[in-house]
Amino acid sequence: MTETQHFSGKRLLLVEDDYFIARDTARLLTAEGAEVVGPASNVARALELIDAHQIDAAVLDVHLGSEMVFPVAEVLAARGVPHVFATGYDQAAIPAQHANVKRCEKPVEASALAKALFG
Repeated sequence: MTETQHFSGKRLLLVEDDYFIARDTARLLTAEGAEVVGPASNVARALELIDAHQIDAAVLDVHLGSEMVFPVAEVLAARGVPHVFATGYDQAAIPAQHANVKRCEKPVEASALAKALFG
């Protein structure tokens, strides 16, 4: 199984506030066989989507306008859902409780996301 085949049949939550990045990432994930849930551009919408859908994994932008994505990461971690931060921020911007979450530099590549999410 190739790294990107890990997406096949999976529901991936996409949390990204930049329209163009969200569109491109959704297209990338869909092309790799994922069902994209979202994108959500803020924490409240992301939490709504988590409650409304079975999520297999998530791709999270760290900075969402005036808020940070960490409340979403906390809910996903509590539910045991693999997630990755897709960001331009370096590791120092990630709070200690999320230090174990993998980071992928933007622009993200399918193979990097697959490796970060599914090993």
